Amino acid sequence: MAENPMLKFVSTPRDMPEKREATVRREDFHEIYAEYADQKAKEQSSRCSQCGVPYCQTHCPLHNNIPDWLKLTAEGRLREAYEISQATNAFPEICGRICPQDRLCEGNCVIEASGHGTVTIGSVEKYITDTAWEQGWVKPIVPHAERPESVGIIGGGPGGLAAADRLRRAGVQVTIYDRYDRAGGLLTYGIPGFKLEKDVVMRRNDQLEKGGVEFVLNCNVGVDITFDELQAKHNAILIATGVYKSRELDAPGIRAEGIVRAIDYLTASNRKSFGDEVPEFDAGLLDAENKRVVVIGGGDTAMDCVRTAIRQGAESVKCLYRRDKANMPGSQREVQNAEEEGVEFVWLSAPKGFTGEEVDGVMVQKMRLGAPDATGRRVPELIEGSDYVEGADLVIKALGFEPEDLPTLWGVDGLEVTRWGTVRADFKTHATNVPGVYAAGDIVRGASLVVWAIRDGREAADAILDYIGQAAKVAAE
Repeated sequence: MAENPMLKFVSTPRDMPEKREATVRREDFHEIYAEYADQKAKEQSSRCSQCGVPYCQTHCPLHNNIPDWLKLTAEGRLREAYEISQATNAFPEICGRICPQDRLCEGNCVIEASGHGTVTIGSVEKYITDTAWEQGWVKPIVPHAERPESVGIIGGGPGGLAAADRLRRAGVQVTIYDRYDRAGGLLTYGIPGFKLEKDVVMRRNDQLEKGGVEFVLNCNVGVDITFDELQAKHNAILIATGVYKSRELDAPGIRAEGIVRAIDYLTASNRKSFGDEVPEFDAGLLDAENKRVVVIGGGDTAMDCVRTAIRQGAESVKCLYRRDKANMPGSQREVQNAEEEGVEFVWLSAPKGFTGEEVDGVMVQKMRLGAPDATGRRVPELIEGSDYVEGADLVIKALGFEPEDLPTLWGVDGLEVTRWGTVRADFKTHATNVPGVYAAGDIVRGASLVVWAIRDGREAADAILDYIGQAAKVAAE
């Protein structure tokens, strides 16, 4: 990939006298960029037709008041725009960066439907909240009154963080228990920094901590603390663990060195961006530099992997997917980005096995699409005699995620799960069959979007407030 000279002067250290001219240019660049961003945000916002039926809003899982904050942005009333955006979404700057707007708000914009190109809602949402942070409009949470009840949240991903935000604003005492050393879940360790800068996530964690949320990190429920102990400590529990168990392949050679899980690969890359020591990356096992990389899968995680490999300097990057481009589950915008960056997609292809003790190839079998299944998607079928070997030095399995067996891991036999292993919870209240225990996000839905986890977390928080409020009322009688 061609080197971008702009990146060099933008990152020039200020303490180098010989680079003073470049430093001035950098400051000029940021000032010019800020003016440009403001101009483009107003321009795009003014394109909103303020239609009678705001399909952008109805197709947003959070039902964000998009037309209202677009109108305010077009008028230059950014603080009011931010306040409206924040009212329905705990983390608008995160959704503005990573939501698949092409499948949600932007994809249902009436201007897009009329053939004139969508309003770039996600970019405006990101700009509004980034401006709010820069201007100091985003403040730590200060409840009107503190409440004595406490809620324990297992999992510091988007669902857990959104619930914590809502509960703290109501004055509830909140503790988040997370198995990792930084909260954020996949926002922190799963999504690459070029899509979601890590300081954006960390400042939200910091805001919650300053607002009174307690974080207990490096805490593995079932090992470091029991579920029974959490129930005894808190008035209610919210399970928001997400789904981290990787789907696996059963194929000859699958245990060869150089075949890795997507979550391990992405976590290593993100840890390096924090400056952490990552022995498997430093030894080359989780580093794509100068390697022929093959990613297996067609979802957004696969797109994160191929685009990360490009940035690490891979010799080549190919993505194997058993269906065609039209049937990929991931965002078409992400596919387009990957293609523009040099990723080669090998459609209608599936792995049959792997060669080499240290992987040096993927045995590929070609597919064709047959009749639709019960979901309406055409089923891939093998084409006999079409096998070949694709050379590879690093194979990344991005086949999706499944829930861990929480009742067994936590020793909670009474917690009901579905046949897919997800926690069974009420669709509206998110209550499980265990009194005072709620569940939200991917651990209920299965692997889904961040915006759905945020919605679930907020809804679960409201239900928990009702539950502890009723309990307090009964206790007072």
